[in-house]
Amino acid sequence: MVKAPRGYRHRTRKVFSKHIREKGAVPPLSLLMIDYKPGDKVHIVVNPAIHKGMPHRRYHGKTGTIIGKRGKAYIVKITLGDKEKTLFIRPEHLRPAKA
Repeated sequence: MVKAPRGYRHRTRKVFSKHIREKGAVPPLSLLMIDYKPGDKVHIVVNPAIHKGMPHRRYHGKTGTIIGKRGKAYIVKITLGDKEKTLFIRPEHLRPAKA
């Protein structure tokens, strides 16, 4: 048997699937135009239709803190277990956390 490929999006069939009525839809402009400030809390919700600035599937559903901005992407700090991770994520994959 040939070893199964382990690409960046492997095992994402259910995680990155959209509901049938959401397929092909671009995110609303109101979500893209939110200007996050350092210290804001955000939820990482991956939009599978947009590949640029997409975080790994292990960060889907996590909550982090905005540190700054680099180009169009935001620098987000999250804790994963006892480690702190720094991610560069575009706003298409971020949602503001309700305080």
